[in-house]
Amino acid sequence: MKSSDSSGAPISRRNFLAGTTATVGTAMLGSLTADRFAHAQASDTVRVALVGCGGRGSGAASDALQVSGTKLVAAVDIFEDRLRGSINRLKQQRSDQVDVPADRQFIGFEAYKEAISLADVVILATPPGFRPQQFEEAVRQGKHVFMEKPVAVDGPGIRKVLAAAAEAKKKNLKVGVGLQRHHEAGYRETVQRIQDGMIGDVAAMRCYWNGNTPWVNRREDLEKNLGRKLTEMEYQLRNWYYFVWLCGDHIVEQHIHNLDVCNWVKGDYPKFAYGMGGCEVRKGIDYGEIFDHHAVEFEYADGVRMFSQCRHQLGCWNSVSEHVIGSKGIANVGAHTLQPTGAEAWRSRERTNGYTQEHVDLFAAIRSNSDYNEAFNGAYSTLTAILGRVATYTGRKVSAEQVLNSDIDTFPTNLSWNANPPSLPLEDGMYRLAIPGNAESIRRVLGSTAEV
Repeated sequence: MKSSDSSGAPISRRNFLAGTTATVGTAMLGSLTADRFAHAQASDTVRVALVGCGGRGSGAASDALQVSGTKLVAAVDIFEDRLRGSINRLKQQRSDQVDVPADRQFIGFEAYKEAISLADVVILATPPGFRPQQFEEAVRQGKHVFMEKPVAVDGPGIRKVLAAAAEAKKKNLKVGVGLQRHHEAGYRETVQRIQDGMIGDVAAMRCYWNGNTPWVNRREDLEKNLGRKLTEMEYQLRNWYYFVWLCGDHIVEQHIHNLDVCNWVKGDYPKFAYGMGGCEVRKGIDYGEIFDHHAVEFEYADGVRMFSQCRHQLGCWNSVSEHVIGSKGIANVGAHTLQPTGAEAWRSRERTNGYTQEHVDLFAAIRSNSDYNEAFNGAYSTLTAILGRVATYTGRKVSAEQVLNSDIDTFPTNLSWNANPPSLPLEDGMYRLAIPGNAESIRRVLGSTAEV
């Protein structure tokens, strides 16, 4: 697979690393004058629309509003209760920066288009299955974008994001992606020292997101709280973490952070993956179709391997971290420490809140009209995570090119409350999980032309 930067040219180690570091440390918004704005209106206020009002969307909006000269002017969700709750919480935090009257509050599957039209900058924070089409629309309307990770859940979605990213580049639109470690000073200093050779050449990497189940919305509880039965579509949308078409599995939705750091260190993206996984512990009618553990070995073009684990199981060893084994030492990237062989250990003392800083950097680029497009890296690191999922679901050696060019589009053709999602419960209420090595299961994951 040949990766591309925002110019569309083949990406090299040097220009990849430069592209991920050039924007941090730019001037704060407050020091920039109005005549340098890149957004549509030459005023001191940057209008923001929130698309997706769940916990992460509300958090991203709150972080964006910490930047001087920003105002939330529109919000949209498919659920009215989530929309109202988010706006109320944001008003309590920053009442002078939240101006979202009833006529700028939108509900529905297509309502994001109306919200986008009212803003200069759009925050995309719905479940990631919706990200490709909403990013396409924001770029079509000529809006700057902050989109949460991951940016897609399948190969067709990645292709849409890459095409929209190229169009954003042509239109001089700025795009941020919620891989906030790139904006944390400790990570940046540590990665830079690794790249400068402090522990020699990178020989191997390993990364982990081993922890517990983050949350689950049980059908019984939802129906009790709402006082009515849910259609299958509404149930899955309210419990979206457990369905591939919405979440991509936790290796994509969560572990992408650690995989992305290893790609950053390497200045490249894996070409192949080999893996195993399954659902050993977390079983039940409300846990959908995703695995509770994945172990993947990723292979880069030069033969360097990245060893990856992610697990949601109680009572087990936990770690959320990234590590590098060099020819002259080792590094714990998340702890911002390096141990060169035969020398004193080094540790970064720099600390930055990446969740806030990623918005500071985006808005600074908008106002200074600097090149800023994180969508390409977001797409390829998301592809890395999807590659890992496909490897564990199939039990096969899988290539990134194979996944990128796949015809398996998990998104439903009909979005309505009574439509059937791609996965439906079986007679016992459970959902069908992928079975590694099973011919039918492999075809469902890789496509009808897969060799089985």
